[in-house]
Amino acid sequence: MNGKWVKASASAALALALFSIQAPDNAKAAEGDFELTVLHTNDTHASLKDAPKRATLVKQIRAENENALLLDAGDVFSGTLYFNAFAGQADLEMMNSMQYDAMTFGNHEFDLGASEEGHQALADFIKGAEFPLVSANIDFSNDEKFEGLQNKEYTAEYEDGKIYNGIVKEIEGEKVGIFGLTTEETPTISSTGDVEFSEYVEAAEEAVAAFEEQGVNKIIALTHIGYDDSLAWDNDLELAETVEGIDIIVGGHTHTALDEPVVVEGGEEPTVIVQTGGNNSSLGQLNVTFDENGAVTSHEGELLAYDEVEADEGAAELLAPYTAKVEEMSKESIGVSTEVALNGEREFVRTGETNLGNLITDGMVATAQKINPDVTMAVTNGGGIRASIDEGDITLGEVQTVMPFGNALAIMELTGAEIREALETSVSAYPTASGGFLHVSGLKFNFDPQAEAGDRVRDILAETEDGFTPIDEEATYYVASNTFTAKGGDGYDVFKAAYEDGRVSEPGNVDYEMFIDYLTGFESINPELEGRILTTNPFTDIDADNEFTPFIQNVYDVGLVKGTTPTTYSPNKILSRTQAVSMIVRALGLETEGKTSSFKDLGNMAEETKAEVAAAEEAGIVIGSNGNFMPNEQVKRAQLALMLKRVYELQEEAEYDGDAADLPFTDISGSDEETIDAIAFLYEQDIADGSENGTKFRPLDGTSRAQAAKIYSNFLKVIK
Repeated sequence: MNGKWVKASASAALALALFSIQAPDNAKAAEGDFELTVLHTNDTHASLKDAPKRATLVKQIRAENENALLLDAGDVFSGTLYFNAFAGQADLEMMNSMQYDAMTFGNHEFDLGASEEGHQALADFIKGAEFPLVSANIDFSNDEKFEGLQNKEYTAEYEDGKIYNGIVKEIEGEKVGIFGLTTEETPTISSTGDVEFSEYVEAAEEAVAAFEEQGVNKIIALTHIGYDDSLAWDNDLELAETVEGIDIIVGGHTHTALDEPVVVEGGEEPTVIVQTGGNNSSLGQLNVTFDENGAVTSHEGELLAYDEVEADEGAAELLAPYTAKVEEMSKESIGVSTEVALNGEREFVRTGETNLGNLITDGMVATAQKINPDVTMAVTNGGGIRASIDEGDITLGEVQTVMPFGNALAIMELTGAEIREALETSVSAYPTASGGFLHVSGLKFNFDPQAEAGDRVRDILAETEDGFTPIDEEATYYVASNTFTAKGGDGYDVFKAAYEDGRVSEPGNVDYEMFIDYLTGFESINPELEGRILTTNPFTDIDADNEFTPFIQNVYDVGLVKGTTPTTYSPNKILSRTQAVSMIVRALGLETEGKTSSFKDLGNMAEETKAEVAAAEEAGIVIGSNGNFMPNEQVKRAQLALMLKRVYELQEEAEYDGDAADLPFTDISGSDEETIDAIAFLYEQDIADGSENGTKFRPLDGTSRAQAAKIYSNFLKVIK
């Protein structure tokens, strides 16, 4: 293919704009044409709750389409208690019952490689599969657990439970070639051990040539390389542009929900790309027509959600014993409760400090110090934190869902300079979310996101008996981590060098067990952000140790607030109604252009701010009094609660009904019902609490800019 395209395909939106030039999807099949239906899944990550509904759709579509394939693009492993408890066997039973035709490997299929059993779970999965697995760029020959399982051929004479470079399926007398590819990044983001990965374009070209030599002109690439992932590694768009002869790419890895197929034009024949998203959110269906030369002449595709689908009884019956075990595990309390939600949401743990990340790394330090008292720090990758923990009793199920990989403890001997290099790697992708973003304990640092990657980290402070002091780049520090990160996972070459130098020990303690041991030292926990990781800002009136600093930093980073001057934030200044509304409008991204307000008292207010007030008025977030907005009045805590509740209701399209009976505040009885519901909203959603041991809400008090930063920062976790 030699068509033009933009190499820096940074977003799916850009790619869709470039490549959604579709072949006619309503052309009638001509004589000699071949119609094929491809059902596809990817990145299901042990999300089996709706697997029986998937089975229903598969049966229905197969009944309507004789020529149907069912393919999976990898990452069946890791993600929920189904995997923790059954290591892929529950998923396998579901896939076997649905009669999958083929699967390729995702990077997470190799997550258990560093465990005591190595890749035994993956080998058992392959042996039990009632379908073949395909991979043209993975070599399993150096790992004895896969002995006799891999055949590096492209063949029509394949067996279930074996690995092939590619297979040829004969459907209604037509030959369809299917080969697999897995991201070359896998050794840096999983625990591959002795399993080796080769260059994907070369492997794909060899696959196409092998199929064409056998007279196969309808070729499907089953890939786990990402739709628009970094070109430093691999992606489907580049594959389609570079390798001629691939008709369909069934992709995975980036969890990209392509609601419609994307077509890459440019060569002699088009290539159709599909991907479903992730976590078993839908089943993909692609219907294509090939002409007698094997070219796609028409197509249509969609993602089929499970909302209105009934579960298949047989599949539900198969899943039931697995679910019973998972439910039993998930309910077991570890004996500790949390007074606040512990934030493990993907968009937070991959871009900044969270209270859950702090707790996990603190627990790593505590365990490591029992082994080596010289350990003073810990780092762990945000990509290893997979879920949040709700307020209340903490269960075993919640902990294992947060940490599904069973990573083991490692202790690294590093210089201060090496720690700086690692922190540079951690923030190099910011503000883009990265699984390699490090959560830390025993140190604090800040960085300038405007600086070039590799030169962003500014101040690094190490925790000592005398408090936090600047790190000594020539000194040696002992740092706890997990074995995945310590061996260079996520691109930490500096850690890999230390490992190869013999400066990393592996005590073997499992991550979730360490976390539970640490938590059980408390009756209850109430962690907050501590300012361990901050971006630089221009404000000279914010103390790094102030409890509000992380929240001010957060709302500044996302553009919700500005300074009162170029260098001051004025944290103790009371927020005005105008400022409160501006922050809400920015948080929601409300359209302000051309908006005009009915309020009579906006006066000489800046036009930009008037438009923000107008947008909030139009959305029903602010109401005013007697036609006035009172822009310069202090926003009372009760008023701010009302505004935020209305925003939430706007997004949820439903009224919030708070439980006033459970509120601890003794000073809100004079408030109206809507205001009490609003106060309940802030309290129940952990957005704001009270003073005087939590018994006073002070609804008529003003809100300082520092307090507002905390409220808005917590509010961002609640809204979409």
